[in-house]
Amino acid sequence: MITQPQTTTIPDPDEERRRIQTERLLAYRDDGPIATTLKGVLGRGLPPVPFTLVALLAIVALAVGGVLDEGPILLAPVLILVALVVPSAPSDHLGRLDWLTPPLLRGAEFLTIILLGLAEDTPKWLLFVLLYVVGYHTYDTVYRTRQGIWPPAWLFRAGLGWEGRLLILGVGAVAGQLTAVVAVLTAYLFVLFAVESVVSWVRLDKASAQAQAQADQDLEQSPEEAAEQLTGDADPA
Repeated sequence: MITQPQTTTIPDPDEERRRIQTERLLAYRDDGPIATTLKGVLGRGLPPVPFTLVALLAIVALAVGGVLDEGPILLAPVLILVALVVPSAPSDHLGRLDWLTPPLLRGAEFLTIILLGLAEDTPKWLLFVLLYVVGYHTYDTVYRTRQGIWPPAWLFRAGLGWEGRLLILGVGAVAGQLTAVVAVLTAYLFVLFAVESVVSWVRLDKASAQAQAQADQDLEQSPEEAAEQLTGDADPA
């Protein structure tokens, strides 16, 4: 019986680079369940940078215009950002300037949180803690991906994504309960991101230590011991 030799497909380096770039930028976006669910019905998606920039400028215009006082108008910056940026989620983010999407989006998210908090007289220290927690999650994601370690997909869903967080805060602001909503959301995100991050890094350190110990053991093993071990392993067969 003649068997054909098995061939190993070597991925194209350029395609691999583009795939990693897309995955990284999508991770940096921190899309939540809403954006992830709508990806399947949005086609190829809108260009991310122009629409994110337009949304950011629109939010700045609302702030400068002084219209963000109280009531339903407080939902305006949230809805603008969601309506313009969520449709860009399916994009491959391979454009020359698409790397600007995550910082623009994070800036728009932080600006919206600050504007809502100021309009509702939310304690500034509480707003700072919320921004710090989200910022830490962003930093942790960036650092992990640069080490070739990807956060689990469930973490982005559990973290609600930028769109989920802003919608919750927007509804809380319209209801006049933003301080309580910020407090609960901050506590939830802090526990989620901190615990998951610590557990993940501890597991990684443990796995690295075990791999290093095994490597050191292999180096210290003499050729006679290695041959004896191989012979012993082969005898039962």
